[in-house]
Amino acid sequence: MAYQPPPRYGNAQGYPSAPAPAFGYNQGAPQPNYGQGQPGGFSQPGGYGQPGGFGQPGGYGQPGGFGQPGGYGQPGGFSQPAGYAKYGKGGPAQPPAIYTVMPRPMGQTNRPDEGAVGAPGMGASFADKAIRRAFIRKVYLILTAQLSVTFGFIAMFIFVEPIKHWVRTDGMWLYTMAYFTFLGTYIALVCCPSVRTNFPGNFICLLVFTLALSFLVGTISSFHDTNIVLLAAGITAAVCLSITIFAIQTKIDFTMYSGCLFVLMMVLILFGFACSITFYIWGYNRIMDSVYAGFGALVFSLFLVYDTQKIVGERKHQLSPEEYISGALHLYVDVIMIFLMLLSLMGKNK
Repeated sequence: MAYQPPPRYGNAQGYPSAPAPAFGYNQGAPQPNYGQGQPGGFSQPGGYGQPGGFGQPGGYGQPGGFGQPGGYGQPGGFSQPAGYAKYGKGGPAQPPAIYTVMPRPMGQTNRPDEGAVGAPGMGASFADKAIRRAFIRKVYLILTAQLSVTFGFIAMFIFVEPIKHWVRTDGMWLYTMAYFTFLGTYIALVCCPSVRTNFPGNFICLLVFTLALSFLVGTISSFHDTNIVLLAAGITAAVCLSITIFAIQTKIDFTMYSGCLFVLMMVLILFGFACSITFYIWGYNRIMDSVYAGFGALVFSLFLVYDTQKIVGERKHQLSPEEYISGALHLYVDVIMIFLMLLSLMGKNK
């Protein structure tokens, strides 16, 4: 049988002739047209190999064949990037997950045990109550020491005759110095948190304040009858004890009425100026002095209730555990002012 050459693929055999290459190796590649690429990145059936490449020996590739791996699709078309239409076996890789942390609302915690106080089985407020009890104990211990020093000065000034005579005659210059010392230390303790919260400066300043005020109270007591002073001291102790018990037991929150207390204090100060002017112009007026002393005792009794509730806590306004100096200072001033007002109301000075 004679050799016959393989058929050529052309119009004679019914096959379309291959298109001439649009570019060669030395020509630039055409600009890609992304709109003609087929999804999935594969070339259409019947596609050709790489542009400019050669087919099998003697002609082009077989009809219906695919291009070589890594080849391009039809001239001018590139495959689209792999999409995220379907994930799973055989599909494209899943994109990396993006983790976000949602902001927690105010007052909530990310940990279920965060914010719990005390060991399991223990009340959540047990630690706060323990701290509050320690704070109250410290405040009243400091107050007890202050009152002991003050009434020691009072006893010395009313029972020791040489001292009583000296403070009433030659010791008035020391009374003036003690007054300005009391005023300066009181302003420093009340207005400067760094002074009353830093140890040991807060105790030193409180000690100077206590000594200055004790000297003032002792000097004032030396101008009154001894029995009247002792009676006023006893009444003051009874009044302060009853007011303290009332402030702890009552359900009325006196810390909400700080504005009313401020108004009463302003009235007391202005009334005191009026009494002083009356005294220097028309002389001593027993009625005005008694009214002033009674009103002052009432005002400072209300302040004692207010300050006690701030120390005990569980009210709208309360002191922090670091403010033990402030708590003791306010209680001490309240007690001393009640004593002086009762002494002015009950006694007749000499």
